[in-house]
Amino acid sequence: MLEINNLSLSYGKLRIIHDLSLLPLQSGQVISLLGPNGSGKSTLLKALAGLLKLKHGEIILDGKNLNHTNFEQRAQHVVYLPQSLPASVHLRVFESVLVAAKASALAPGLQAVDDTQILDLLKRLGIDHLAMHYLDQLSGGQKQLVGLAQALIRRPTLLLLDEPLSALDLNYQFHVMDLLRQETYQHGLTTLIVLHDLNVALRHSDYAILIKKGELLGEGPPNDVITADSLAEGYGVIARIEPCSKGSNQVMIDGLRTPIT
Repeated sequence: MLEINNLSLSYGKLRIIHDLSLLPLQSGQVISLLGPNGSGKSTLLKALAGLLKLKHGEIILDGKNLNHTNFEQRAQHVVYLPQSLPASVHLRVFESVLVAAKASALAPGLQAVDDTQILDLLKRLGIDHLAMHYLDQLSGGQKQLVGLAQALIRRPTLLLLDEPLSALDLNYQFHVMDLLRQETYQHGLTTLIVLHDLNVALRHSDYAILIKKGELLGEGPPNDVITADSLAEGYGVIARIEPCSKGSNQVMIDGLRTPIT
């Protein structure tokens, strides 16, 4: 369970997140973090990962206040995947995932990972053929998939993913979200993922959080959070939420409610 209570964060005098509190986020759930550009989504993930200092507030994971842990202790339970991996890393794909696995080898209760498990994960992600390729020779989408392998092999309690679909084609987007759901349910992770595609959030999420300018606009089941009213307030668009032929809801944008400022 993840609890976020009265969290505030600023860059200098610029307020990014203000007094944000959420209902407890349960394990075994894929949670979409939604909001327009500049709403504080990436900043929130970095704060949860311990990469940014809070102005005030509490982050509690499974009853432990992460404010009172150092970065190394937090990293045993929390894994953060940024939008892109460093460009200059000259490691083979297999080696990079092995390094990630060893980084969590000392975490309490986590069993050591062998080569077979790494290759199996690469195969499930559809990139086992890249195992002996170097990271700095891969495309942006391939690097995102390797980064996801590095994150999943560590079996964190809290998995933080910042736009992991941005460089992937439609096939891989669906494949990755399906795999994330499987891993999240099977291993009891709490997976918090920044998404811009609202239809992906509707189809693949168990829970959704919508923020704007660092403040909460809504949280709950995706069908309750992603509504015409919330999209008008959050994104400034005129939208319809309509069921498709298979019964799942889809977002249809008809125009702008407010101009871009």
